[in-house]
Amino acid sequence: MSSQDDNAPENTGKQSEAAEREAAKQRLLAQAEAERVPVEDTTRAVPDRRWRRDQR
Repeated sequence: MSSQDDNAPENTGKQSEAAEREAAKQRLLAQAEAERVPVEDTTRAVPDRRWRRDQR
């Protein structure tokens, strides 16, 4: 039984780290989703034709 007691803190630490990583992952995904711009809201790029004036 002492071997189970020895592993308990280590196992709890690993579980805690895994939970923290998963929580951080979920926060990043939520932030990315909040900052996402839908395709319908994007505008078409307009070419910059000023360089043609400089080439003459």
